[in-house]
Amino acid sequence: MPGYKQIKSDLKKAGNPEKAVHLARFFKTGKGEYGEGDIFWGITVPAQREIAKKHTDATLEDLKNLLYEPVHECRLTALLILIQQYSKGSNETRKNIADFYLSNTEKINNWDLVDLSADKILGHYLMDKDRTILYKLAESTSIWEQRIAVISTHHFIKNIDFNDTLSLCEKLMNHKHDLIHKATGWMLREAGKKDLTVLTGFLDKHSKSMPRTMLRYAIEKLDDEQRKKYMIK
Repeated sequence: MPGYKQIKSDLKKAGNPEKAVHLARFFKTGKGEYGEGDIFWGITVPAQREIAKKHTDATLEDLKNLLYEPVHECRLTALLILIQQYSKGSNETRKNIADFYLSNTEKINNWDLVDLSADKILGHYLMDKDRTILYKLAESTSIWEQRIAVISTHHFIKNIDFNDTLSLCEKLMNHKHDLIHKATGWMLREAGKKDLTVLTGFLDKHSKSMPRTMLRYAIEKLDDEQRKKYMIK
């Protein structure tokens, strides 16, 4: 598998041990933390993008091997390549990539991996299709699949389609983890940028019961008076 091995070699050469230590702390890799056990080589995202550009002809087998590496940057680079292939692909290629994405969600297992890819692949693919899969992901026991469900709707928001964002935010509102509170609040904020009444309507209904992190993320772009109104509630 020369493609996979070459990509991994290129990544390893770009590593920085000092940066790796910082990234391991930033992405909470300690015992009991959400990124427990994740390994970093200390590679910047711009450097990974450059490497990804060199390997856009990688096969899905190559990319699966990268996704199943314990090294975080291998997984992120695999997703960067996948996004490029999806954006330039035929309808058949896009279907294959979306299916591949859904079959390997267990390795899209940190918030940056989800946020980088979910809307660009799954959200884009589902724009004109049945979206039941998002609700199945939201019911998963995996926090990352739940986050994929919410972040995928960012593509819908960009196309002035808010229903699934609102439904999933309601569904996950009582979630225990702040990574889901941040994701739902972020998507509500993005919806508000496109249509303020969508956001304020949700806040009028739910601000009293929303987790505070979710609420703070959602109201971040409101004016001072509006933010104060919802925070007091």
